[in-house]
Amino acid sequence: MSRSEARVATDRPARYGKQLAAHMGRKIEAEWSEEAGRGRLVFGAGTATLAAESDALLLTVEGLAENLPGLEDVVGRHLVRFGARDELVVEWHRDSGEAGLVHRNEGEQVSGG
Repeated sequence: MSRSEARVATDRPARYGKQLAAHMGRKIEAEWSEEAGRGRLVFGAGTATLAAESDALLLTVEGLAENLPGLEDVVGRHLVRFGARDELVVEWHRDSGEAGLVHRNEGEQVSGG
């Protein structure tokens, strides 16, 4: 399994984690624990974990290497859309050293590098 991580700076990480899980839960298996500040999304191509820290939402996607761009895209794009007012930026870092996607400003996507 390959892995990609993003640390999204925000003063409302639990709010965004909960919102992302609730939204994605309409189409896939998703959960969010208020007590733990953690959640999980289960896609056909892999999984995503969400963890709220005091100043950031940590995102991790895992799946086959060829599926990482799609997983990064769906998680990053939705989170940035929810956080447009707060100008959230999701910059993915893959365990392979390859540049991940970068999402900012209402879902605009650019390649990392």
